[in-house]
Amino acid sequence: MNIKELLKFAFAYCGIVIGAGFATGQEIMQFFTNNGMASFISIIFSVLIMTFIFRQIAKVGYLYDVESHELPLNKLFGNVFGRILDYLLIFFMFVTSFIMLAGGGSNLNESFGMPTWVGTIVLIVLVSITLMLDFDKIINLLGIATPILLIMVTIMSIYAFSTADMTLSEGATYADSTVPPWNNWWIDAIVYAGLMFGVGFSFITIMGSDTRLYEVVKRGSLLGGFFVLILLLLVNGSLLLNMDSAVTKDVPALVVANAVHPTFGSIYSIVIIVLIYNTVVALMYAVLVRFTRFRSKQYVILLVVLMIVSFFLTRIGFVTLINIFYPLYGYLGIIIAIGYFVLWVRKKVQRSPYYDNTNSEE
Repeated sequence: MNIKELLKFAFAYCGIVIGAGFATGQEIMQFFTNNGMASFISIIFSVLIMTFIFRQIAKVGYLYDVESHELPLNKLFGNVFGRILDYLLIFFMFVTSFIMLAGGGSNLNESFGMPTWVGTIVLIVLVSITLMLDFDKIINLLGIATPILLIMVTIMSIYAFSTADMTLSEGATYADSTVPPWNNWWIDAIVYAGLMFGVGFSFITIMGSDTRLYEVVKRGSLLGGFFVLILLLLVNGSLLLNMDSAVTKDVPALVVANAVHPTFGSIYSIVIIVLIYNTVVALMYAVLVRFTRFRSKQYVILLVVLMIVSFFLTRIGFVTLINIFYPLYGYLGIIIAIGYFVLWVRKKVQRSPYYDNTNSEE
């Protein structure tokens, strides 16, 4: 087992997932923290589902050696329904990309006073440059922020728990039960997991295909899931302890970071930007290679068009976009997850390889 390859896979996996479902704290607030004390069990339940399904997604990518998500969808759902899901997934990946760009602009505005539109343009330029790099370099960049985030979130959580003016249960009294999509901890957990499947499905499929060792794919998925679990639990607890002030913010995670020290908060703001950048890169790459050959003329033209359109769509507003699109994206991800679960059950029941080109065991 190559430890370097394992960590590279796990860090990139984690970086993609937490960019859309974690980075600003707004996502955790809406799906988990506003469920009060039940948010902790909701997170555990959600991450267990995520880890299991993402492991299957990465394995299928490796075993079929795919270049995009199109083949797995057609294998799972047939050509007609698979094509419908394909185009829906592309639409929501693009929507999530400009939601993340809007979140990056909001973060730079709250942290450094930079006009939101300027922050959005900065991110668009960085993402565009990255999408012209080699795929292996893109994977390396996606994993950079994860170990830094683990350290910073641990520091934030230790500080929050040691200096809190209220207990977790007291913080839970500030929770707004009307905010979570379903106002039911286990349904919200499933919808959040579905959102992560939608966000990560295409790129993690490609990551699985690009990985040399099957063991790295299997164990890297588990390790990445463990990182996601730890980060979600720590940030959720920190938000509950600062719920009186965090609940009104577009980027509530910054409330916790700034409480440690303003300089620490500024550094965390940069980390959030990197996480948002991670997700936009992953989603845009998946959309681009679905229709064009990597770094071809058509690839560059489509990249420019998508970035220009994204800039104008970010003017709608970050929180508004999350409220509208994230639950819908979650439902699409749930459909994909059900397909992978049925695939896994079928393989177990038949006790024979379902996949076309391998006899590897689970």
